[in-house]
Amino acid sequence: MMSYVFDVDGTLTPSRGKMNKEFHDWFLNEFVPSNKVYLVTGSDYPKTVEQVGKEICESVEYVMNCSGNHIWRHGKEHMRSEWKLPEMMEEWLEAELANSTFPLRTGTHIEHRTGLCNFSIVGRGATMGERKLYKEFDESHEERSYIAKVFNENFVKHGVIAQVAGDTGIDIMEVGKDKAQVATFLYEENITFFGDKMEEGGNDWPLKKELDKKQGSQSVHVDSWEDTYECLKLMVYN
Repeated sequence: MMSYVFDVDGTLTPSRGKMNKEFHDWFLNEFVPSNKVYLVTGSDYPKTVEQVGKEICESVEYVMNCSGNHIWRHGKEHMRSEWKLPEMMEEWLEAELANSTFPLRTGTHIEHRTGLCNFSIVGRGATMGERKLYKEFDESHEERSYIAKVFNENFVKHGVIAQVAGDTGIDIMEVGKDKAQVATFLYEENITFFGDKMEEGGNDWPLKKELDKKQGSQSVHVDSWEDTYECLKLMVYN
């Protein structure tokens, strides 16, 4: 039995969207029963259930939400962090929000999750079209990478780190409490990790680095859930 770890947004689903039905049914009925499967995402558990479905969430080994700060096993809470973003850092993010040249604001720009804070210039209330507009803006201006870089220059010394996440957000958490921490739940070797933010500064990068230390493990960078589906079918049927 092989072991696989999957990011969710942009890897198993469209960003902030629901899993494709054909992929969902194949993944649930053919892939998961034959393999050890873990999900690791910056989102919270209710959002993950909304995206991939309750059956998948309760069938995999663990669902590791909020970058591993809130862990679920077969639908029951297994572990949670109580960390909160310090007020001075929230004030710094508010200033960055005010300074951004992207014109659209949709609300909920700072979202407190279990052991993690998500920051978004466009806001969590954005429609898919509005998210696309920000994604295009960010690709040309590299705003999120810049904000994360400056945040880290100011606050890593205080034990807090920022990472680019998803299409519109930045995840902020304690140093050492990013996705790398879930490696402690992965006792096997020969693990394959799928994610769409594998580059340095992305929120899949820390776990990739940890898994690089495990014998026979590999990390697969994908650009979409379609890439993941095609790769898995090649692995399973070839």
